[in-house]
Amino acid sequence: MRGATALVSQRQDSLDVAFVIPRSGPEGIFGPSCEACGKLAVDEINSASGVLTRELRLHVVNGGQAPERVARDVDALVRAGKVQAVAGWHISAVRQQIDRVVAGRVPYVYSTLYEGGERTEGVFLTGETPDRQVLPALTWMARELAVRTWCIVGDDYVWPRASARVARRFARRSAGIRVLDEVFVPLGTEDFASAVRRVRGSGARGVLMFLVGSDAVRFNRAFVAAGLDQRCVRLSPLMEENMLLASGVANTRDLYATAGFFEALVTSAGLDFSRRYVERFGITAPALNSMGESCYEALTFMARLAERAGSIELDRLCAAADELAYESPRGVVRMVGNHLLQSVYLARAEGLEFDVIAQLAGPPRS
Repeated sequence: MRGATALVSQRQDSLDVAFVIPRSGPEGIFGPSCEACGKLAVDEINSASGVLTRELRLHVVNGGQAPERVARDVDALVRAGKVQAVAGWHISAVRQQIDRVVAGRVPYVYSTLYEGGERTEGVFLTGETPDRQVLPALTWMARELAVRTWCIVGDDYVWPRASARVARRFARRSAGIRVLDEVFVPLGTEDFASAVRRVRGSGARGVLMFLVGSDAVRFNRAFVAAGLDQRCVRLSPLMEENMLLASGVANTRDLYATAGFFEALVTSAGLDFSRRYVERFGITAPALNSMGESCYEALTFMARLAERAGSIELDRLCAAADELAYESPRGVVRMVGNHLLQSVYLARAEGLEFDVIAQLAGPPRS
């Protein structure tokens, strides 16, 4: 691994991480939650002796910028020896650019749900993938709600398009499930009138949303304004509590979401995490959600992996990663290859909150 040992040896008293989270763009709506959860992880890790006795420190990089700009910012920090690792929530278009500048140099923990298929050595993926998130949800909707026809509406970049391909392949193999139409819009779209017309014209009973942040909020408003909530359900793998609040109580009818964590998740680990979050930041803190929790997850994973490897050198981290298991706010999680397997849940929006109604993917096997 080129340069890895030299990079980590420059600071023996701390482990400095480029923490790439959205502070602008459509995904900026949940950036404050990501930052708060990152701070909580740092507090807890450092109070428990740090990462191999090193103080964990975050250097926030705005992941909502253009992907090339984000990669340049991360590369500059790595080149200057200011950071020895990268982590955080950002879209796949940003991940692909960061991959190009950090591969083989420093560990990179990508916390975001994503389209699957990432195999770059030294990149560890702690988010959900369609095979354990979207596909089981489609099966549940067909069985429990008799929703078998879908129109896909997504932002036009790698995660929505690749995830839509996974859904299409699944529908072709599944008796009775069909994708009738697909609509992709530029990231940052404000006017969804054309997309809503396509949904109406498709005749689909459900809309599979691959929309990010404020794009999903605007779509929700346009969807309900057109009266489509009277005939269609919506299903999103990227819908969280801040987006419900922004959508408004009138615009969340028959809206379903699937994720590895919800603030309303009634498990001992989830409830304890929510309690610690409120104790640390108070009741006026940014709404806790799966995107924010995933940032906590990424940093916790990094600390657990370093503990198992006895080092933060990239070669040793890669060797120690497979089959790492621990208890997290998402329950028991386990690393298989470079992906963290976890339980996944389905929730239905009830006004401005989620009600978790089913477990779609069980805990990883021991």
